[in-house]
Amino acid sequence: MATTIQVDVVSAEESIFSGLAEFVVLPGETGELGIFPRHAPLITRIRPGVVRIKVADQSAEEQVFVAGGILEVQPHLVTVLADTAIRGKDLDEAKAREALAAAEEARKNATSELEIAKVEAEMSSIAAQLAAIRKLRIR
Repeated sequence: MATTIQVDVVSAEESIFSGLAEFVVLPGETGELGIFPRHAPLITRIRPGVVRIKVADQSAEEQVFVAGGILEVQPHLVTVLADTAIRGKDLDEAKAREALAAAEEARKNATSELEIAKVEAEMSSIAAQLAAIRKLRIR
């Protein structure tokens, strides 16, 4: 068996993934991060995008969309604390497009700078989700 690292991906609602992995790739604040067993300790923010987990003893990768959050890495443990996390197989393009249309409408009706900022952050997350869906469809 290959050297592994424990990976936990959790959102505010539920634990999305917990298990042993050979490596993890995710969208860090300054670019894509690759985490292997015995990685140096690290804490950083993550951007909206796909977390790819190479599960030990499986050929397929587990994929989870995260809408941002925090990554903590210890030599034998990776913890992803996501604002929102959705399993790759559960992503729904039609639902995401509806949410984007609703956010665009809310943007048109927003009056304060705070409202505009909130809606634009939501639109950015939805756009990242749609991009993730397109990437997953290609794979």
